[in-house]
Amino acid sequence: MQGNNTIKFGTDGWRGVIGDDYTFKNLKDVSEAIADYLGPGKKVAVGYDTRFMSANFAEIVSDVLSNRGIEIILSDRAVPTPTLSFTVKSRKLDLGIMITASHNPAEYNGLKIKTASGGAAGPEITSDVESRLGKIPEKNSANIKGKVNKENLIYGYVKFIRSYVDLDKIKNKRFRVLVDAMHGSGDSFISDVLKGTNIKLEFMRNIINPSFEGRRPEPVEENLQELMARVKKEKFDLGIALDGDADRIAAVAPGGIFINPQKILCLLALHLKQDRRWSGGIVKTIAGTTMIDKIAKSLSVKLFETPVGFKYISNLMEKEDILVGGEEAGGMGVKGYIPERDGTVAGLLLLEMMAYRKKDILKILNEAEKKFGRYYYLRDELNLDKLIDLKRENMPRELLGKKVIQVKDFDGIKLICEDESWLMFRPSGTEPIIRIYAEAKSLARVKKLLEFGKELITEHGL
Repeated sequence: MQGNNTIKFGTDGWRGVIGDDYTFKNLKDVSEAIADYLGPGKKVAVGYDTRFMSANFAEIVSDVLSNRGIEIILSDRAVPTPTLSFTVKSRKLDLGIMITASHNPAEYNGLKIKTASGGAAGPEITSDVESRLGKIPEKNSANIKGKVNKENLIYGYVKFIRSYVDLDKIKNKRFRVLVDAMHGSGDSFISDVLKGTNIKLEFMRNIINPSFEGRRPEPVEENLQELMARVKKEKFDLGIALDGDADRIAAVAPGGIFINPQKILCLLALHLKQDRRWSGGIVKTIAGTTMIDKIAKSLSVKLFETPVGFKYISNLMEKEDILVGGEEAGGMGVKGYIPERDGTVAGLLLLEMMAYRKKDILKILNEAEKKFGRYYYLRDELNLDKLIDLKRENMPRELLGKKVIQVKDFDGIKLICEDESWLMFRPSGTEPIIRIYAEAKSLARVKKLLEFGKELITEHGL
């Protein structure tokens, strides 16, 4: 039989446009390949988000796997991806499958594979699954059908988080918090965690809207203008934004000030080490902020640097003693939980930090920046006519008057200057898109670096 060449697992699962490459047939092909990879007699949890037909797609996956002799626990409602990961780990299942396209536009859907530990499946699993596509015999070799049990996965997830977060520390605080669910599966589950406390929660965009109001459900500054305005006008103590499947976070400080996810990682590292007094290293990606390097050095903890993609952080969390790991897009994983991202838990830990330090989040951040330096971070992407192959030797040795003193090229190419500013290029391996990142100690320089990077690509074709 011929393989299916239209299905490729990327940085975080397989995604496609509904009705184009994300079809019933292709989803069944992927499910058959996963079933063949697992073999009969295994147990799998299946979850889904609030996207168009996600519940139907989850049913299809469950039917295919159960027909191959695999027992299925199917969520009875849309859930955050970390809920699915927690279920797999806590119930000692063999695998998890989440139907979601995360922060992609509404026309997309996708499928994420979670390992038995709850972490993101790495290339060794996804490549194996890809190799089996379209090559599975139609006959059920198991000659048995596995059960499909629909269950409420939220109950166990919320129960654990209530034990993980220091509710005694925050229960008497009267923080006012505005949560923007961005119409995703984060919904209002955080209220179940904080039940019985004096925290005053309000929600926005927590009803199902598969169109996401015409915007991608990604917690980046341009998509959070309403959240920022409300936090400022209504004097909230904290704003929390979750992406489409609630595994990423962004935050807003009093006054409507956007807190970049890079800075959230820094705050979580300081909180878990200094307030919780936990041990462990810190993980950032190659596109992460220099501020976290300074914090790791100050805390005397080991800093790990990975390629972009939380699966690399997940892998480290399973092998090393990791305090916290985070990616530049807002995915944060913490010690003593699952080796995976959880936007809700990250937001709760920010509240906890405020309670421990008896200060608002903006004052905490300002104190950290005063000690470790204030860094401005921007990213953009360019759509090109064709895939490009960047070469280290073609890169400039100076960026806007500052000498390049280090080059990293284990995922894209990152040029680091003598003043700690840097510029990074990361082409997509599957489509003609290049992502450009920049950081500097002044907003003016970081903007100029980003424009300079775009010019290098568009005018010189580096």
